[in-house]
Amino acid sequence: MKRLVAGLLMLAALLAPMAAGAVQPDEVLSDPVLEERARSISGNLRCLVCQNQSIDDSDAELARDLRVLVRERLVAGDTDTEVYDFVVARYGEFVLLSPVFAGHTIILWVATPILLIGGLIALVVWAVRRRKPVPAPEGLSAEEARALEKLRKS
Repeated sequence: MKRLVAGLLMLAALLAPMAAGAVQPDEVLSDPVLEERARSISGNLRCLVCQNQSIDDSDAELARDLRVLVRERLVAGDTDTEVYDFVVARYGEFVLLSPVFAGHTIILWVATPILLIGGLIALVVWAVRRRKPVPAPEGLSAEEARALEKLRKS
């Protein structure tokens, strides 16, 4: 029991820094409302170095620079939309963790359900065809038809 408790405490100690994210104390804004907005925005921006993390979670230098940039824009009075627009204008739409719903990204939003439905239809058609017995080809003798049926069953 003591080992279990010690193991859980060590696990909690290891996971605690991960929960806090990569934001350094010198980056945190003094205004809690602006800091919350900055966290929300940086949680939706992709780290261009790590590519599978938000800049809020990444320790990369570029992610730090982007976090500082977001905070500078917010302090300057930009709205959340203006901050997103500025970052996208500078780095492209790839910097957004979730792609925008627009004409040029419609395939990202539509392809998945279409492929899923198409795959389900193909699976049903395959299953139905597999259940139907295949008729014996015409022109077989009774003995050949019995032999063929015996082969099908085995």
